[in-house]
Amino acid sequence: MRPANRLLLWLLLAPAVLWLGLLIVLPHLEILMLSLRQRVAPHEYAFSLQQYATFFDEPLYWHTFARTALISLLATLLTLLLAFPVAWHIAKVARGRSKALMLALLLLPFWASEMVRTLGWVILLRGSGVIPQWLFHLGLTAEPVELLYNDASILLGLVYSSLLFMLIPLVNALETLDDSLVEAAYDLGGSRVNILRQIILSHAAPGIAAGSVMVFMLTLGNYLTPVLLGGKNSMWFTEQIYTQFITRFNWEQGAAFALLLLVLSTLMVWVGLKLTGQGFGETLRRT
Repeated sequence: MRPANRLLLWLLLAPAVLWLGLLIVLPHLEILMLSLRQRVAPHEYAFSLQQYATFFDEPLYWHTFARTALISLLATLLTLLLAFPVAWHIAKVARGRSKALMLALLLLPFWASEMVRTLGWVILLRGSGVIPQWLFHLGLTAEPVELLYNDASILLGLVYSSLLFMLIPLVNALETLDDSLVEAAYDLGGSRVNILRQIILSHAAPGIAAGSVMVFMLTLGNYLTPVLLGGKNSMWFTEQIYTQFITRFNWEQGAAFALLLLVLSTLMVWVGLKLTGQGFGETLRRT
């Protein structure tokens, strides 16, 4: 490569390199350094793994950590099950204006901020809200019931807030599926289950992996939805991180918690890609 071309390449890459370095690499290095120190005197610190020992010694912390991971996995699975039929209809059934209309309707809720959308669910689900009042007036409940502040309401909010991020990769993947492959499989006597498993799901695997990665990472790091819909009993790990940083001013412990959440996210993404047989580079391209 000639020097002029090499210089041009570096100039083109400079914004991306600066963005990655200043907004991703350096903050994570700072978090790592914070998590490995302990205050021994005012303005004096020493290397220590005490922050991580505290996490494993305190049942509340690792219980909240495991709970957050399990609910995030469940939310990802539910989002996939809800999004796949819709994505199939958009990619293979809807045509022309109806397809554009469906995509517009899916995008419409995201014109509002996450807080506004989450507060909308609060208005619908709280004891004096719309849905409990309807159930009461229809005679289905003896009195208005409180539908907020439980795991079901947290799951509902997480799935709703991340559904679009599963739909888009699935639609992109299914649109490239040749309809003649499905028709040929039916002509050869293939059952619906086998066609779904061996042709449709196999072809959509990159989209499934990309959507699942995005949804899992979004739900795992979500703070607003679990706090508003789960209340004081939400027991979400990002709330523990917020408490350490903002409420207790214990930045070292908060940094350790943040790093543990990052490790969990990376590990789960790696396992998911291995299970679906996808490469990380291919998933990034699909995303």
